[in-house]
Amino acid sequence: MARPRSTDRRSAILSAATRTIASQGLGASTAMIAKEAGVSNGSLFVYFDTKAALLNELYVALKTEMATTSLVGLPAGSEPREQMLHLWTQWLRWATASPEKRRALAQLQVSDDITAASHQAANFASRGIADLLEKSRAGGPMQDAPLGFVLTLTNAIAESTIDTVIREPADAEALIRVAFDAIWRVIAGA
Repeated sequence: MARPRSTDRRSAILSAATRTIASQGLGASTAMIAKEAGVSNGSLFVYFDTKAALLNELYVALKTEMATTSLVGLPAGSEPREQMLHLWTQWLRWATASPEKRRALAQLQVSDDITAASHQAANFASRGIADLLEKSRAGGPMQDAPLGFVLTLTNAIAESTIDTVIREPADAEALIRVAFDAIWRVIAGA
């Protein structure tokens, strides 16, 4: 009879995978991840059939956490600019407070092991962000650009800002605001 799976052990494996991928890259072995999680390599495969399955679940979990954190406390009913500023600030705070998650997610986003279904699940989790971005760019200079391009451009500015905030934490709030003002002008033209 199969032993019941522990949610704590599953979480420990995902956390260990995050740390290991952040430090060792996607080539990190399942044995390294299992050791970091404090489980046997065989136990890892009780929870995840393959390494690719682990990577896909981790990708969706990290994207969902990032999106959820970015949208928490969004001021409903306020103007799109105020909502975008809130989202932007929450997103950048999550990324600077979670550098291992950010590094692991950056690697997972470009991995060939991440399936179309996982990308779709991550996009679904980020739908609120995409909807707000669509509303924000209506009537602006980016209104006719493909949404994927606008998201890529926004992400590039965010990544540059995050890197600078990590190097210069004393200036974090000012840097986050200056970067937001720049991205708002690009998206909304205001």
